[in-house]
Amino acid sequence: MNSDAKYLGNVRAVVVLLLLVFGSLATFAQEPVILIPGLTGSELVNEKTGELVWLKAARSKDDDIRLPISTVPAKNRDALVPGDILRSVKLGIFPRIDVYSGLIDSFKNQSGYHEEYWDSPSEKGGEKAIYVFPYDWRLDNVVNARNLIRKVEELKKKLKKPDLKFNIIGHSMGGIIARYAAMYGDADLPVGTRKPVPTWAGARHFNKIVLLGTPNEGSALALSSLIDGYAVGGIQFNLPFVQNISEYDVFTVPSSYQLLPAPGTLQLVDENFEPVDVDIYDPKTWSKYGWNPIDRKKFAGEFSLVERRAAPAFFAAMLLRAKRLHEALAAKSEPKGVQFELVGSECKETLDTIVVYRDAKSNDYKTLFKASGFTKNGGTKVTSDELKPIMYAAGDGTVTQRSFEMRSQTKLSGTTLKSGPVKAACEDHQKLGANEELQLYLNNLLGGKK
Repeated sequence: MNSDAKYLGNVRAVVVLLLLVFGSLATFAQEPVILIPGLTGSELVNEKTGELVWLKAARSKDDDIRLPISTVPAKNRDALVPGDILRSVKLGIFPRIDVYSGLIDSFKNQSGYHEEYWDSPSEKGGEKAIYVFPYDWRLDNVVNARNLIRKVEELKKKLKKPDLKFNIIGHSMGGIIARYAAMYGDADLPVGTRKPVPTWAGARHFNKIVLLGTPNEGSALALSSLIDGYAVGGIQFNLPFVQNISEYDVFTVPSSYQLLPAPGTLQLVDENFEPVDVDIYDPKTWSKYGWNPIDRKKFAGEFSLVERRAAPAFFAAMLLRAKRLHEALAAKSEPKGVQFELVGSECKETLDTIVVYRDAKSNDYKTLFKASGFTKNGGTKVTSDELKPIMYAAGDGTVTQRSFEMRSQTKLSGTTLKSGPVKAACEDHQKLGANEELQLYLNNLLGGKK
């Protein structure tokens, strides 16, 4: 009798263990997913008129994406608010381009998910649900990370599920927002010289965070955008009739500074391909190399007198804020209660090293962001073929593999996300969410694919 009781006890223990294991897997398979788009990946709408300002083919008559600038951060806002994420884009006669709709549909079709809404979740809002997180991508990333935490906390109250956890897919800059939210919760960057110490206060809300093509160490292209502007941000249409974003627009956008190469990771070389040590977060560096938009003649015609007077202090504050954000993200700390997954591409030529040289005629500094041939100050010509292996590295065309995997910061300070193996598909940065191979992988990873 004792042996039978012991046997039955062992059977019960095994059954309980199996229930716990499979129960946890079932719970995992039903965890809601939050999709956070990247830079320019959310609509911007005039809160008062309802007019769509971004993305549209031509600039609005009454609005543009340029923010007001002042020495008071709270005043650097306008009437634009986020609408939906950019699911797909149709411009003129050109075919419709999938941005995020394909990724959302893959979770619906492959894993049985359904889309829910933050303000009015259904009774099934905590099970196999997808929430998109559109945000004003011009604003400080810490502001948007704190907004994310508040949204999640409010949603959990509405669902009456205080212990509910979410999985996140953060594309590009969206991954930066997710990282900060997990590491610091609803806390701002520390004031003064106090070093940031990750509390992982936000990690209790999340299970897995997928960093999809995230520039964890920034991108050299961010410097190019601040100097020369860009066509349509990360979507990169570069069509002549699409509204361009000038360097003066980018100058007013706090998030653009926060995508600059992280301290200690910028690779800059001279005309002889020798390393040049610069502090990219010092405004003096920008003036030395002719990068600072404030120093240009056209700057006065782009801004009011009040804004021009505030511009130097604003510029210095944006650079300092960006530096502190990078330091906060790079603070060495073991991830607590959350797992990071790196997903991206590493087959495309991507700008990794910037070249500066003295122009032979003007003696002014010139900066190369593309492998275009040039003539050295002494008259020697450098071809584009010579420049390519110097300037380009593996990546997705926008974010290098080095930045994506935090290779430089790992060497500098030992900072690591302690993620599993990197998943890579051969794809452009702006098309990562539309890649079917990556959609299948993400569904298997997060969705408990049917």
